[in-house]
Amino acid sequence: MMNGLCRTSLDLQDPKRIHIAWKSRVQKYFICSPLPWKNIISEVTFSRVTGGQKAFWYFLKSEFCEENLDFWLACQEFQTCDSPEELTRRAASIYEEFIGDESPRQVNIDFYTREIISQSLQQPSPSCFVVAQKKIYSLMENGSFPRFIQSENYKVLFDGAVKQRRQTRSRHFPFPQNVTSTT
Repeated sequence: MMNGLCRTSLDLQDPKRIHIAWKSRVQKYFICSPLPWKNIISEVTFSRVTGGQKAFWYFLKSEFCEENLDFWLACQEFQTCDSPEELTRRAASIYEEFIGDESPRQVNIDFYTREIISQSLQQPSPSCFVVAQKKIYSLMENGSFPRFIQSENYKVLFDGAVKQRRQTRSRHFPFPQNVTSTT
């Protein structure tokens, strides 16, 4: 990894590397942004902020590319399959929905990547979509996400996250008023 960015498709197999790569990339946008950045990207991406992933999905929908996040999430889930039968079933489902020529929600990947995936469906492995997943991730990272963090939707989400943090920090544990010392 160089400058915190994923440099190989194998980096996508480790969610921590994905998080670090995305976080470091997006931090560059926030240095020039009026919003106080900190760690909000991880919270948005991994739904620690209530509705973060959903807000990003709706933003993608407004740009007519919500299938990118759906594909990326489907691939993340696919990598957790335990049995070969489940891998085969889910691989076919992902291919039919996002990769194939007649796919209703086809993602934007090149012919070569599409062919490699098609060939790997004979004996799918947890990594058969990794190259395509990285390409779609890169599309979101370099295109949609920078626009999202400048959008009104993000500002509302960010304000909600700040408010949520303040409420969490200001809570205290009430103690009974008549506590007596046992010493």
